[in-house]
Amino acid sequence: MNAPAANSERRAIFLQELGIGPVWVRRDGAVTAEAPPAVEHVAAAIVEEIVLVAAAPVARDLPASAQVKAASAWDDVPTPAFLADPVPASVPTSVSASLPIIATAVVTHIADDGIADMTWPELKTAVASCTRCHLCQTRTNAVFGVGDEKARWLFVGEGPGRNEDKQGEPFVGPAGKLLDNMLLAMALKRGENTFIANVVKCRPIDSDGKDRAPTAEESAACKPYLERQIALLKPVTIVALGKVAALTLLGGDPKTSVAALREQLHHYGNVPVVATYHPAYLLRKPVDKAKSWRDLCMAADAYANFGDLAV
Repeated sequence: MNAPAANSERRAIFLQELGIGPVWVRRDGAVTAEAPPAVEHVAAAIVEEIVLVAAAPVARDLPASAQVKAASAWDDVPTPAFLADPVPASVPTSVSASLPIIATAVVTHIADDGIADMTWPELKTAVASCTRCHLCQTRTNAVFGVGDEKARWLFVGEGPGRNEDKQGEPFVGPAGKLLDNMLLAMALKRGENTFIANVVKCRPIDSDGKDRAPTAEESAACKPYLERQIALLKPVTIVALGKVAALTLLGGDPKTSVAALREQLHHYGNVPVVATYHPAYLLRKPVDKAKSWRDLCMAADAYANFGDLAV
């Protein structure tokens, strides 16, 4: 299969999995009658997905305008007029020049039990046998994380669910499939230049045995492991998936919503952090997938602009 055909197929699969496409546009950039009115307001964001996914493998380091040209040349179709700037107006192209840094998290002191000095193998062993909180009593497997131990991208969720507890790997099942497609849209892949972890390593369950969000106490007990993972990884950019992950990394009022943290660049130490919705939430509310795509565009911009500042 030639490159244009292969990438067209990949984009079609990606849009189908995310449930937000396709949207047809005329050569003048207007949305045609075939596009449902409910998605017209996200048409630019969806077409942006098509452009950036096509351009990423060959032009990920090019300026925004050059990425559009590369994508158009690849697919041999004209660029719609409204895509002169591929990043939505609400997300400025130049993060360093236009986005405020609204929160800088100070790395908290890691508990004095040797975690701060552990190697990767030692840390994995410690997590597997951890009894720092009561979640160890009901777990099947502690879920350490998965990926490249030299990855420059770190994605952090809240905690394992039923599927993750059984398999010992984060983000499996429907939410994991969606996360994999989100990575694909960024020209990334699970296990290659990415590491995926959770705030807590054991599955939190309620009195009925169903999944729930971890408490502040459970997150605090497990946070030293996440901090050590970050110290070992030295990531260039962190994507916080959901409220628990964002507030654990950034601190702040526990009542703060993900919506209030989105579209603003935060920092963990001096590592850029972008907060977005958890994939499980996006499965329940697919209308917000376009918003998450804009967050991922911001993360990619931060990666390009602030990579040299990361620890």
